[in-house]
Amino acid sequence: MRTRAVALAAMTAAMALTLVSLAATPANADAAKPGTSMTHIKTTAGLASSLEGAGVVLYTQGGATSAVIGESLAAANSQVVFHVPVTGTKSGVQHLGSVLVVYNTSNNQQVQLQNPVINLTQGVVTATVPQAGGQSIPVFTISNAAALKPVVKTDRKARIRTTTYAGAQLVIAPGVGAVLNSTLGLPAGTIADGSSFATAEVTLNSVLPAN
Repeated sequence: MRTRAVALAAMTAAMALTLVSLAATPANADAAKPGTSMTHIKTTAGLASSLEGAGVVLYTQGGATSAVIGESLAAANSQVVFHVPVTGTKSGVQHLGSVLVVYNTSNNQQVQLQNPVINLTQGVVTATVPQAGGQSIPVFTISNAAALKPVVKTDRKARIRTTTYAGAQLVIAPGVGAVLNSTLGLPAGTIADGSSFATAEVTLNSVLPAN
């Protein structure tokens, strides 16, 4: 149980990293200080227990802090919360080197989502999937992408601009559920297209230019 909990925490952390890659954000999101730009993500209630029941664990390379809302991951409405720092930027915010793994403990089968990137304009999260011929494909959709608006606060004394996108809703993209079920050897519908994965809030800190 503890191994699965750690693995679940790790993979969801990867999704937090994905959410920081915001193609729609206009500002350079280099952190004013190392680790100050963060993504906060909370899995959908019951996700942890349903995956646990199917023998599926989730993990990634990288680190994060996490907490469980509820008695345990096996509880019906348990949720996992993650706080993940921005680790890389390019033309806004882009994360590289993050590998998100969906692993079936019963048959040793897995699906890897490599270098996941979010595009708020298109409302999708894409990733390179070796098990899909190494293609970069949409793996999650953001159901409320059109409604997401940045909230910008400026601290001129500290020379920091903070841009926050709150309440992003991640769901399994069309066709991805079937691929996951087939590759992992799960019964059809175990991981359903359009099912909710998490909500997320992205906070980006950038340095204000000198006057």
